[in-house]
Amino acid sequence: MYTDGKISLAPDLEAAMAVLEDPTIAYVKSIIVDGDPAYGVYAADGTELAILADREVAFAAALSHDYTPVSVH
Repeated sequence: MYTDGKISLAPDLEAAMAVLEDPTIAYVKSIIVDGDPAYGVYAADGTELAILADREVAFAAALSHDYTPVSVH
């Protein structure tokens, strides 16, 4: 929907987006840093929290800071 210059989301889509922006979730994504594989840990708003060399360590780091880690493909 488009109203008064703003996009309105359907209620079910708005609820789904709210879940994605849960401040307790940390997204873990495989990335490349200086040609080497690594794992980025990001807050729900996209803020980079950490870059780590190991996926298990990335998940453990998120958990140790009271985030619920989820994998992003």
